[in-house]
Amino acid sequence: MSAVPIVTGGAGFIGSALVRALLAGGAPRVTVIDNFSSGKHENLVEVADRVDVHEVDIRDFEAIAPLFTAGAMVYHLAAIPSVPRSIADPVPSHEVNIDGTFNVLRAAREAGAKRVVYAASSSAYGDTEVLPKLESMRPAPLSPYAAQKLMGEYYCSVFSSCFSLETVALRFFNVFGPRQDPNSPYSGVLSIFMKCVLAGTAPTLFGDGEQSRDFTYVEDVAGLVIKAATAEGVSGMVFNAGNGNRYTLNETWKLICAIHGVEIAPNYGPPRAGDVRDSQADVTAAVRCLGHAPRFTFEEGLRRTLAWYAESG
Repeated sequence: MSAVPIVTGGAGFIGSALVRALLAGGAPRVTVIDNFSSGKHENLVEVADRVDVHEVDIRDFEAIAPLFTAGAMVYHLAAIPSVPRSIADPVPSHEVNIDGTFNVLRAAREAGAKRVVYAASSSAYGDTEVLPKLESMRPAPLSPYAAQKLMGEYYCSVFSSCFSLETVALRFFNVFGPRQDPNSPYSGVLSIFMKCVLAGTAPTLFGDGEQSRDFTYVEDVAGLVIKAATAEGVSGMVFNAGNGNRYTLNETWKLICAIHGVEIAPNYGPPRAGDVRDSQADVTAAVRCLGHAPRFTFEEGLRRTLAWYAESG
């Protein structure tokens, strides 16, 4: 009998999508570790009878260590995933994103877990002019968050080479989809766009709106994370987890308005510190080594996401 998979941050936006994908793919149960600082119980309501939820903090090694088991696949998504927050209040971000990641890797190694798949970040690339971003490029983080997530990659590599713990790091680009919280000041831009278009209000774009992002639908990300858990010959490696495309915020807002059948001009504000100008993934390695095969176009992802926000109120 195979070990129950473990998802840190499993009640969050991406984590809960991964939990549902694991269950849909045949996992009889999933262990969720989440302190619910941003995760929500309602994200797991429809699968509540098949998940074991442990409300603990990854900063507390003694609390999380007993939850890890031999042979388990560990999906480490718990984080404070915000560039602005890491600048405004860097200490909690450091403790969760670096110390917490070390605790997860240590607990996985001591328990004899099979592999840790780590949610890294495309913010590690910084503001390089070269597009698309290739895994071999020199990192150039612009924010504490970017530096923290990059250190997590390095720790994964070290645990792979020094301690024989299999690890794979996936650099998430701009993930969007149902259940992303639009009400936090640190929310992802697309969740804010969805809230605005449904309310008939104008969003505020920081800068000129011509900054571009590789927006990736959450179900495609969850699918790639699961593939990374079983791919062979990839321990210690880093892969881009994007779509390979990029869209400016201006054209993205126009597309969302068109889908909803409205015309609303956005507002513009000053650029935000730490923001990257352009981001686009080279997914060649992820396709070749992990079998990455996104199923959703950007427009289809937007339509599905907008429909969910409209239905959930």
